[in-house]
Amino acid sequence: MKKRDSKTVKWILIGISVAFFFLMLVLPLLEVLYRAIKDGFDSYRTAVFASNTISALKVTLIATVIAVAVNTAFGVIASYLVTKFDFRGKNVLSTLIDIPFSVSPVIAGLAYIMTFGRAGWAKPIIDGINDMLGTDLSFVFSVPAVVLATIFVTFPFISREIIPVLYAQGRDEEEAAAMMGASGFTIFRKITFPHMKWGLLYGMILCAARAFGEFGAVYAVSKARGKTFTLPLEIDALYMAGSADSITQAFAVSSLLAGMALLMLILKNIAEYRGKRSDV
Repeated sequence: MKKRDSKTVKWILIGISVAFFFLMLVLPLLEVLYRAIKDGFDSYRTAVFASNTISALKVTLIATVIAVAVNTAFGVIASYLVTKFDFRGKNVLSTLIDIPFSVSPVIAGLAYIMTFGRAGWAKPIIDGINDMLGTDLSFVFSVPAVVLATIFVTFPFISREIIPVLYAQGRDEEEAAAMMGASGFTIFRKITFPHMKWGLLYGMILCAARAFGEFGAVYAVSKARGKTFTLPLEIDALYMAGSADSITQAFAVSSLLAGMALLMLILKNIAEYRGKRSDV
């Protein structure tokens, strides 16, 4: 009786999980795909290759690539510093890394406006640099502003994947190599990096996935459709236009974002699988 009851409970839980997964994840994605192609592939192609969509895709990719590159460098340095060295302020640094997890992205965008905007304390510095170099650099309502906002909301992801791995590794191997005369770079390349490489890749994938879908912080610092809009902002603009054609176009562009998210999910699972195999 107990074994039969256990099987019954197991299948009930499986059924609840599958139903929840289908209703909350699969069904909405299928609805997006259906709405995207319901007017035919010609309409879908027109929406996907529209000038505003192409511009939004370019800005999204630029912001994502730069954010992943910057956060990879920061994540590796911060993780190595936190796990391999003891110093005053170590816990403070570890806490500061998590700030984007607790601060609303919209607040982050507004903070950039108040810092680099017309009334910001950094505006005179930026104007001085522009006058000296003859440039027109701007960190609000521009592509650099979008990049900065994306970096802010994504920078914890890589370090938070590497730090547990390096803590689990410990310091014994590095200390033994140092006692044998190995240089710091050799120790990092031969000992530390092989342990952290799959965590680093996993963090980069999560960082890219988060950058693709960022809305709040980017919305605060991006106001020019066709110039500084990312894909999420373009989808919002199309949907809020309210016409039947624009709503269909919004779903078409959403399918691009869904496809990018699916690609990130596949890469994430591959990284997890390879990481587990390397630990065996």
